[in-house]
Order: sequence, then structure tokens, then C-alpha cells
Amino acid sequence: MPRAKVTFDVVREIGLELPDVEESTAYGAFALKVGGNLLACTAINKSAEPGSLGVRIDFDQRDALLAEAPATYYVTDHYVNYPMVLVRLSQIRIDQLRDLLTASWKFVTSQKKRTKSGPAGQAKTGRTRLKKRG
Repeated sequence: MPRAKVTFDVVREIGLELPDVEESTAYGAFALKVGGNLLACTAINKSAEPGSLGVRIDFDQRDALLAEAPATYYVTDHYVNYPMVLVRLSQIRIDQLRDLLTASWKFVTSQKKRTKSGPAGQAKTGRTRLKKRG
């Protein structure tokens, strides 16, 4: 039986099942955010392959994914210092995507608890800044 094709619509559907996740944009492209913080987005940097999704994940988990499945997960120089892995949607299975987005949700929501957010009522610019690796 052929596996189901994973599209950005499938990413949206799975992501929106997670608590407090909403559809948004980052740099003018499709994104999923939780509490205003980026969870996943279309990888639009010219270094990313077409049809790729950027997913926020901690560096240890990213390293493990890159080692386990380099045909599915990758990173380019542009993304290397950010807690993000690039995903070839043509290579990932739906169950893997669900697990990855769940792990990303846990990572992003735990980061939010550890850091203080900006002043209440601060204007949102629509741009999402990721913290670089120390």
C-alpha cells in the first residue's frame, strides 16, 4: 500500500490538533505557532530544498534525527545555529510528522515557561526570532 503524501495541508491538520496551536505566518510564509512562538513553518530560505518544513526542536533531538534519517531530515548553514530541523515532506511518514510536531510543541512550550516574555501589549511584527545556539 502506498504511503500517504505529506503536504503542508497535512502539516496544518496535525499541528492544529495540538493544544493552543494556531495557523500564522513567519516571514510571509505558512507557519504554526503556539502562544505566538514559532513551532513549524515553510522553509523559505534559499538554502532549503523546495517542499521542506522547518520544525523547532532542541539541538540534541535534531542531531539524533539527522543521524537516524538523513534522507528525511537535514540542516543547512543558514539554520545550523538555530534549534530547527528541516524536513523533506516527500520523505516523512504521517506518524513521524505527528511525533515530530508533538516533540516540537513540548520543546517550544517548555522554552516559553523558562523565559519571560516581553511587556504585555507589545506590538507583534509578524516576524519570529529564534535564539541562536550559544
